[in-house]
Amino acid sequence: MSLELSLEQREELLRALKARFEKNMNRHKDLEWAKVQAKLEDNIEKLWSLNEMERTEGEPDVVGYDREKDEYIFYDCSVESPKGRRSICYDREALESRKKHKPENNAIDMATAMGIELLTEEQYRELQKLGNFDMKTSSWVQTPSDIRELGGALFCDCRYRHVFVYHNGAESYYAARGFRGSLRV
Repeated sequence: MSLELSLEQREELLRALKARFEKNMNRHKDLEWAKVQAKLEDNIEKLWSLNEMERTEGEPDVVGYDREKDEYIFYDCSVESPKGRRSICYDREALESRKKHKPENNAIDMATAMGIELLTEEQYRELQKLGNFDMKTSSWVQTPSDIRELGGALFCDCRYRHVFVYHNGAESYYAARGFRGSLRV
């Protein structure tokens, strides 16, 4: 699998990202698309990861800028958990522990293959300040090792205008649960 996009794919992705950026200025006040695009063009290997986020219907968008590291921060901003990343368990250990009805994949391996990271609980809460996300779905989030070692994993959703953090067995999977990712460029 090539981790490089064709010129046509890069241009199409940049058009989609620009349109989303301009449509959702509330997510990135005081940031300019021209600077974001220049940073992306200087880091074309990150475009592949953004394209994977886009391909799996995550609708990545800029949600911040880290001045200290000179990095733009992208999160999946699809209204519901990305469709192309649902019905998966938390990680490979959970996947391998299932005896029957195994899901096709797991969140940690998918994120790693895409070159992104699962949102943390804190990042998930930040995302919810930018709009209404996961009103009908839920998303796996990074789980502390002490919880994972006991067989659990965390996921979040938003109901009644509040973020809820829940636990489940890491091997569980549901049609309405996926994961949201982040990428720094």
